[in-house]
Amino acid sequence: MPLPQKAWRHATAALALAGALLATPAQALEFDLPQLGSATSGVNPSEEYRLGRTWLRQFRAQAPLWQDPISRDYVDALIARLLPDSGFQGRQPLVTLVDSRLLNAFAVPGGVVGVNAGLFAFAKDEAALASVLAHELGHLSLRHYARQQARAEATQLPTMAAMLAGMLIAAGGGGDAGIAAAMGSQAAFIQDQLAYSRRYEQEADRQGLQVLRDAGYDPQAMVEMFRAMQRQVALQGGNPPEFLLTHPLTESRISDIQARASGLGASDIRDPGPLYDMVRARALLTIHHDAPSQATSLLAQGEPPLAAKRYLAALIRARQGDLAGGLSALDALAREWPDLPLIPTSAAELALDAGQHGEALSRSQRLLRLMPDYLPARLIEAEALLQQSPQAAFAALRDLAEAHPEDPQVFTLLAEAAGRSDRQAWSHLARAERLQLTGRITQAIRQLDIAEDVAQQTDDIGITGRIEERREAFEAYRDDLKDFQ
Repeated sequence: MPLPQKAWRHATAALALAGALLATPAQALEFDLPQLGSATSGVNPSEEYRLGRTWLRQFRAQAPLWQDPISRDYVDALIARLLPDSGFQGRQPLVTLVDSRLLNAFAVPGGVVGVNAGLFAFAKDEAALASVLAHELGHLSLRHYARQQARAEATQLPTMAAMLAGMLIAAGGGGDAGIAAAMGSQAAFIQDQLAYSRRYEQEADRQGLQVLRDAGYDPQAMVEMFRAMQRQVALQGGNPPEFLLTHPLTESRISDIQARASGLGASDIRDPGPLYDMVRARALLTIHHDAPSQATSLLAQGEPPLAAKRYLAALIRARQGDLAGGLSALDALAREWPDLPLIPTSAAELALDAGQHGEALSRSQRLLRLMPDYLPARLIEAEALLQQSPQAAFAALRDLAEAHPEDPQVFTLLAEAAGRSDRQAWSHLARAERLQLTGRITQAIRQLDIAEDVAQQTDDIGITGRIEERREAFEAYRDDLKDFQ
């Protein structure tokens, strides 16, 4: 169930406070900013990772998620392109998409990156989106939270868990109480925190500009994106977009970005082709699912390539009942753009949504022969197999679960495939995994108990060791979740 807009605003505000804090001494000197402790003080990277993943489980339980593997794969690939030059040292960031039309993105310590569908709606090209993601990666790579923890020893700031718990209270409807829990109740503390936050934003801007340039984007894209946000404030009568509520934007900050972007210049600019605009079309159709003509109008305002307009038109055509016409249009596009797996996967997705399981299976498998690791197509293949061969679906989903242990959608499908192929212990185990990934740890442990009972009754010795192994992990998750309660 989508969150009320006010609750969501409070949630994102508290979240960004948790993710946007200090920098390392070397960077503080380079940027002429105060040196506020060692980046290695306070919480270490493994602790950040653990708490970040714990937070993500709670977030999934309360936020309106945008379940779109095609769009998430695009964001994953974009972050992978930015990451080598970002300075981020850790595991590949985990992306979560949010079904909200509000303009926002965020980063949580431990490598969690969130992107609202509304950010795609606002960002007119890939460079604009990349500029926001580069900024968020700047917060992560500079390990702002670790520096905050060092400062917490002197100022008694709330811990990461307390701040993120406040965000979750807000997300659940706690409103201002959640902000109080996240930020502290004293006005003097809040003012101090915001003052530091502006410095952190400047550091993330400067880091992000360099990342943009090195990844093949014009650094001016960040200037243009923030200028566009500034114009949005004027259009909304002084009410800033969500992103600016948690990333204070001043004229001096924009001037600093402008000066540094001009000094960097542009490297060889990459041409994304129509891919970004096609993903943007998906976001617009998600936001305006009840009024697809609005999605068409908004996409056209950004002057996208003709291929993106045709792509959106094909999606709408199929969803309005002309599946054959939509598939034919996508097939024509796929022949013109054979290097974009998004197009044939979208066709397979449309067939699946229309109940044409054989068509969806053949289309997904045709693509997988060329790109065997393309997750969106593998998910469609598995879901189509569920209707025709549950045993094959179970085998495919077991492999996917091993490769993507943080994906709740994989375990949802695995639970169904196991049940249909008469593997009841596996079905309960998969349900347990899905429950723990979405923050419902007590229910998850109950499912483990059921899985163990079923395994004993059916003499399924092979799964009992795995159940016990996962029980230990779940109990550790439960202990971690106490910090958020």
